[in-house]
Amino acid sequence: MAKTQTIAWVNHLLLFSLIALTLVFISYFTIHHNSASLAKYLTETTAAGVTFQQQYAASNVAGGNTCSGRYIYVHHLPTRFNDDVFNSCRDSSLLKNPDMCPNLSNLGFGAQVNIKNPSERLASSWYATNHFSLEVIFRHRLMKSYDCLTNDSSLASLIYVPFYPGFDIVRHLWGNYNTTVRDALGFELVSWLKNQPNWKTSGLWGRDHFFVSGRIAWDLRRPDDDDSHWGSKLMQLPEAMNMTMLSIETTSWSNELGIPYPTYFHPRRVKEVHRWQKRMTRQKRPYLFSFVGGPRANMTDSIRGELINQCLASRRNCKLLNCHSANCTSPIEVLKVFRNSVFCLQPAGDSYTRRSTFDSILAGCIPVFFHPFSAYTQYIWHLPRNYSSYSVYIPENLVREGIVSIRMQLLQVSKAEVVSMRQEVINLIPKVIYRDPRSKSKDFEDAFDIAIKGMLERVGKVRRQIEEGKDPGTGFAEPGSWKLKLEEGWYRERS
Repeated sequence: MAKTQTIAWVNHLLLFSLIALTLVFISYFTIHHNSASLAKYLTETTAAGVTFQQQYAASNVAGGNTCSGRYIYVHHLPTRFNDDVFNSCRDSSLLKNPDMCPNLSNLGFGAQVNIKNPSERLASSWYATNHFSLEVIFRHRLMKSYDCLTNDSSLASLIYVPFYPGFDIVRHLWGNYNTTVRDALGFELVSWLKNQPNWKTSGLWGRDHFFVSGRIAWDLRRPDDDDSHWGSKLMQLPEAMNMTMLSIETTSWSNELGIPYPTYFHPRRVKEVHRWQKRMTRQKRPYLFSFVGGPRANMTDSIRGELINQCLASRRNCKLLNCHSANCTSPIEVLKVFRNSVFCLQPAGDSYTRRSTFDSILAGCIPVFFHPFSAYTQYIWHLPRNYSSYSVYIPENLVREGIVSIRMQLLQVSKAEVVSMRQEVINLIPKVIYRDPRSKSKDFEDAFDIAIKGMLERVGKVRRQIEEGKDPGTGFAEPGSWKLKLEEGWYRERS
């Protein structure tokens, strides 16, 4: 009897030790490896016939796991939806403009900045990042450094779809591609997704799914099947209407959320951010305002030509970097202009938003907007609701009609207001940059973290609607009536 009890006790001890060791290894994989490594490990089983995932879930309930309510499941998509798209897009023979598919080395950040001028010493966390690279950057950031990935979708609060819609459509935006070609991969994607068991989980029908676009949402919401109209109709598909898209610019639909364009700065530690913030706080700014950009002669409503003229007429107060004759893709040149300026003009270009907005914030330069769609209606998770705390707004019609002088308008801002606004802008820097996922340090909240937090709150609200017996579709994907006129006007100009 004593011998039997001893054997039983030893078996229990061995099982307990195995479970404890399992948890240690899973924690290690979660922090230090990508989800593929984690997935492989979680599919293993113990001698007791219980999966590691089940053991981990049980321990979370008992031990107060910090990942509770934060788990993300990543769909294992066929490579035709991401890597193959990316690889074909990089074949410049497919494109009239090979810059559309730039060098995306270093996890999408591009090449490190090559510092030739000793006076422009920047840390190794600076890259020549392309403004359309977000879907690659976001995927790496999630897979390599998010600490709450799971291989069990039943535990997940969110389901990430690692589709590259921007790289897909950019292959077919220029040239004689009909709508069938432009829409093909989107149809394949939603067909694949709705056949997965987790599509119908808890009556959500995909509303816990999200994906990221490095292109503006207008490129993915064509209203009809007219071959002469721009873009694809991915976001018009019923299944896509049940998902959320995070993109650099949204339309009026509520299942599209704006997140910052990628900038040039991708630090690994918070001390790099603090060092840069202090430098921008001390920075002397000899120019009242500046503009980095080119005219839009083919767009009759564009105010860029007038802004350039006003800048040239006020050379002592304004610094112009005209992208038709200067290198506006150089991080050093762009940041040099912005950090020497108090205000940075941010007019609409080919669309309402600009990466330049976030470059100016990075340089501690107060952005000046001319249309509410350029920032205020876009980045509701990342920028303050009180827009006057960090920016100046000048209605574009006043510029177009020659009613307002930019110089005189900005001179009316008091020194105290300038100091307060600049400090608010500098405080925003960590919130609008994407941290390097190769770092083990997670000591500040970046644009990715804020986006994930926003998505968790959004889907959490949908789950609560279901629990309360309400329709989960209410308010999920609806057009904002106050934006519709803006949207219609933009689309008419480009179709």
